[in-house]
Amino acid sequence: MKIVKIIKKIIARTLMIVFFVFAIIMAVLILNRNDYGVTQFDDTSLLLIKEEISSENYQKGDLVIVEGKRINNVNLGDELFVYQLDDSGVVRIDLGVVGQIHSDDDIVTFENGSAYDMDLVVGKPSKTYNKLGMYLSIILAPWGFLFVVVVPSFLIFLYQIYALIVEIKYGSDNATDKATN
Repeated sequence: MKIVKIIKKIIARTLMIVFFVFAIIMAVLILNRNDYGVTQFDDTSLLLIKEEISSENYQKGDLVIVEGKRINNVNLGDELFVYQLDDSGVVRIDLGVVGQIHSDDDIVTFENGSAYDMDLVVGKPSKTYNKLGMYLSIILAPWGFLFVVVVPSFLIFLYQIYALIVEIKYGSDNATDKATN
């Protein structure tokens, strides 16, 4: 029976380590959001497609890795993601094909006539993960993060306190037996 306890302990600790690595990664993704609510590491952005956009290549629920561009690296015909701000301050993501480049003003104009300052350009898509963005957006939402990361962490913390109290009260030999029963 001692080998079963050891295997159980190894599995439990492995699961806890995996969960806490997951929790740390999710926290890092949240902490690296830019002013527009998009996770960004240097010039690389993780764009979650939350609503339909004007392209057949990207569907609602996709995660798109976007590489930031400077005006001198943008070419005619490039497909770029941009931030769109409406009157109420809500940020939307749009996609367009570059029709004109105005280097002096740091502005790109899409083929549909929309002009954007390079500060509003997210960048050029480099890789797409279908449907992964849907799951990631649920986890990174405030309520999702609370129920997927914070609450389980708190429950694990409470269990560890309970195991410590049982170990102090019953000693180290019987602690695991009492804590599991």
